[in-house]
Amino acid sequence: MRTPEQPTVSPNPASKVKVGYALIPICIGLAVVGYMLGREFNPEAFAQIQLTWSSALWVLAALLLMLGRDLGYTLRLMTLSGGKIPFGRAFRVIMLWEFTSAITPSAVGGTSVAVVYVNKEGLSVGESSAVVMATSFLDELYFVLVFPIMLLLVGQARLFGVDSALAHELMLFCWIGYSVKLGWTLLMAYGLFINPQGLSWLIAKIFQLPLLRRWQAGAHRAGNDIVLSSGEFRRKPFTFWLKAFGSTAFSWTSRFGVVNALLLAFFAVGEHLVIFARQLNMWIIMLVSPTPGGSGFAEYVFKQYLSEFIPLDALAAGGVATAFALLWRMVSYYPYLFIGAVLFPRWVSQKFGSRRR
Repeated sequence: MRTPEQPTVSPNPASKVKVGYALIPICIGLAVVGYMLGREFNPEAFAQIQLTWSSALWVLAALLLMLGRDLGYTLRLMTLSGGKIPFGRAFRVIMLWEFTSAITPSAVGGTSVAVVYVNKEGLSVGESSAVVMATSFLDELYFVLVFPIMLLLVGQARLFGVDSALAHELMLFCWIGYSVKLGWTLLMAYGLFINPQGLSWLIAKIFQLPLLRRWQAGAHRAGNDIVLSSGEFRRKPFTFWLKAFGSTAFSWTSRFGVVNALLLAFFAVGEHLVIFARQLNMWIIMLVSPTPGGSGFAEYVFKQYLSEFIPLDALAAGGVATAFALLWRMVSYYPYLFIGAVLFPRWVSQKFGSRRR
């Protein structure tokens, strides 16, 4: 087996992240929404929507849920760093991390640059790698545990809506995504808590195959990160992991409550547990999206997957659901683009001395 090496970070890997990239998902998302609205826009359907003080309160509740999501992530980062990163700097890291995730494809996310963000806030490269590895493990663990619970509570028929061909395709995507998450979670658990050297060796062997050899260097670094992460976290008590997972669960649960709050802002809707469960599926399905932040794809899946919960006839609900998809993304996605576009240049200038460098 290889002896683990200290991972290295280039002087400024964040230089590959450009603020202008934020325009790409915005344009894609607006183009898809515009196209769908152009096909299904129904003025009479939108005339049925009433704006009241109750609407404003539920929209505010949706914004507070998003704030709760960020608070959960921030508290988790503080826990995993052992208190070395205080609240304000941890919150800034989360905003930068979300910005990077928002401008990269869903399957990529902002994890690769997150090590730099954490490292520049005072942790060593090894500690930063361990923290990022642990966040990934906890996120996937939440999905792995909650998905079968939702399946048991709401049933497969309501969870997937198996009465249409599209629903069957979405179900297939969801099961593929869940299988990937389950396999990755089990591998990470094995590497972090049981046999890190063995997993590192296995990863190195797999990426010696001809088709995978081009990613061999990155796989070797990932194996080293697993070994280093294991050394950081195997000694932690159970209460440490319980606190970190509690923050993770609070964050993701807050995120998935946003759609429920937005629907309540305009309609009297039921089956909130089904709506929550379908959002979980949507997030798994979005793993296959090639667009930054799932832009365009997320709006389309939202319209197809959640329009039935809008209490209008089928013809009217389609256009309204598309508008709701845009509202949902305005609350849960676009703010990170704008916040990151402001924070990121200042952070690069502060941490690296010069924006150009």
